[in-house]
Amino acid sequence: MSGYFRTAMLLAGLTGLFLAVGFMLGGQGGMIIALGLALATNLFAYWNADRMVLGMYGAREVDAASAPQFFGMVQRLAQRAGLPMPRVFVIDNDQPNAFATGRNPENAAVAATTGLLERLSPEEVAGVMAHELAHIKNRDTLIMTITATLAGALSMLANFGLFFGGHDNRNNPLGIVGSILVAILAPLGAMLVQMAISRSREYEADRIGAEICGRPDWLADALEGIHDGARLVPNVAAENNPATAHMFIINPLHGRGVDSLFSTHPSTAERVGRLRAMVTGSSPFSPRRSGGSVPSAGGGSRRPGPWG
Repeated sequence: MSGYFRTAMLLAGLTGLFLAVGFMLGGQGGMIIALGLALATNLFAYWNADRMVLGMYGAREVDAASAPQFFGMVQRLAQRAGLPMPRVFVIDNDQPNAFATGRNPENAAVAATTGLLERLSPEEVAGVMAHELAHIKNRDTLIMTITATLAGALSMLANFGLFFGGHDNRNNPLGIVGSILVAILAPLGAMLVQMAISRSREYEADRIGAEICGRPDWLADALEGIHDGARLVPNVAAENNPATAHMFIINPLHGRGVDSLFSTHPSTAERVGRLRAMVTGSSPFSPRRSGGSVPSAGGGSRRPGPWG
């Protein structure tokens, strides 16, 4: 429960940042407008943000007829996770990556790039999709999608105030210099909130995803391959929509895969290390498990793969 409380507080902080930016750009009237925009954005994001994000990346829905192997894999993994079958999408992009979205498990979707499906082995793809299903199981997808929508709207609000309200000293208590600072610092604040929400949830999705597919090493190998691919292959759509970067399994922004103060993702090396420790039984992850021993990569007790 503490994790959900912390996330709720961070989302409240993001909404509070909305109000602060509105006040700094337009005084009390600007704060009221910002409050209305924040409420409208949250309402819109709850019902429509998943479709909006999928549309940003030109995702096309596939089924058992158009992508039998990929669709069947997701179907078997969803059954193992005890989840309703999500909608399945493919994004025509050479960068290997994937994300999940949707307001709840009954209205969820998973999306993988063509680069992921072509560059990774079936076992590695299964590890990735198990990770995305873990986000759905944990109900992370609504929070991640709303955060992306709020962060993008906050950036637009700051830029709008800079270009259209920066010279109106009657309503703007900061003036043009303050408006410039807000336009720079507001998106930075939103990025820090995204980072705080995303990092802890990625570790938990790695742990549960490894349990869903039954092989932590599949996901570990996949993360290493995606990390290298994301550094070498640009994702233009993600560059144009950086507020959605935290939704992907690996940061899709070109050249920003390293763990830094402003990265929305934890270190890939740290994530891989934790997954490999699950194989040896020395995992730093939470010991909460569904049934007995940790899945092993070689020998011993383990759940069968998604084709078993």
